[in-house]
Amino acid sequence: MSEGPAPGLGNALGLYVHWPYCARICPYCDFNVYRPKGDDDALLAAMLADMAHWRARTGARSLASLHFGGGTPSLMTSQQLAAVIGEAERLWGFSSDAEIGLEANPKDVDGFSGMASAGINRLSLGVQSFDDQVLVSLGRDHDASLARRAIDAAQRDFARVSLDMIYARAGQTADDWAAELGEALASGAGHISPYQLTIEPGTAFGKRAGRGEQLDAPPDFAADLYELTESLCADAGFEGYEISNHARSRADQSVHNRLYWEGGDWIGIGPGAHGRIGRASAGGRAATEAARRPADYIRRVAETGSGIAGEEALSVADEIAERILMGMRLADGLDIDHLHATTGGRVDPDGLARMMRQGMVDEAGSRIRLTAAGRLLADGVSGELVP
Repeated sequence: MSEGPAPGLGNALGLYVHWPYCARICPYCDFNVYRPKGDDDALLAAMLADMAHWRARTGARSLASLHFGGGTPSLMTSQQLAAVIGEAERLWGFSSDAEIGLEANPKDVDGFSGMASAGINRLSLGVQSFDDQVLVSLGRDHDASLARRAIDAAQRDFARVSLDMIYARAGQTADDWAAELGEALASGAGHISPYQLTIEPGTAFGKRAGRGEQLDAPPDFAADLYELTESLCADAGFEGYEISNHARSRADQSVHNRLYWEGGDWIGIGPGAHGRIGRASAGGRAATEAARRPADYIRRVAETGSGIAGEEALSVADEIAERILMGMRLADGLDIDHLHATTGGRVDPDGLARMMRQGMVDEAGSRIRLTAAGRLLADGVSGELVP
């Protein structure tokens, strides 16, 4: 049962740190990733300098979250992690209950205790499957036995642990998925993120699909698996607080991701990192993107003090559309009054009424939220959901 809306993060500040290197690039991944290039020290120095630029821009605001993504940030050494966390503490400081999270590969299990000592308090573990054959087909560099060992180790070293799983694969049956998801739910981790396999253009899977190979489940069966996921998670006591995220309790929910979904500000550090930040003098928010290639990012910071390669002032209409697409993913829904107050614009009432007539959205006080049918449609963040 829902515990009601969580304390709002719409006015909070987060820091996202993108470590772009992976020991192996997964065939389904379309993130900004590269093989290691041996420039770790230069990249870390550029990130720390970029953070100083951002502190001058944001002013004195404490951080509600710091999240290391990638790429594979579990390839960072504990000293590198501690340097970033220490600089974030020096520049901004952390709120009393700040989340400092990291996305980890099970293969890096032997470094977990060092990550915890550096200050990481939430680990998101890329398990993806408990089937060795499936893990090979997904291009993963760990097997099921190592995944299980990593889950146990993570729970010894971190107060909060999340497991990423991939489903809706070609050939997968409902029983297959029920067994894998059931093991994840019974593992002791407090948070599960089950993601449907998505075939992205430009990836190795995208190229294979372009040659006619079927790698993902048919849409109707994928929808059935989504409903099965919701049911199994609920039966195990994991609330689906967001379309692809389930938590055993409010405390297990992702603070950093909620900050995104609720319209908070965040700074993007590292190659290709995106950010959203309020514009103090001009009003509204700006969308920022750092230089994508590590060498370009390092050079840009050296030349300008900042890694930003592109910045755009969001129009009121763009910001409303973005906040709806993000905020409506939450089971709590979107606070329309807060949206109007923070953007200075208004949601199209005719579009909202149309969505309600179609059974996609319902209304509770000042909040609008997706119905079960709407959540199923939005599992791919469809633009059709913008009223």
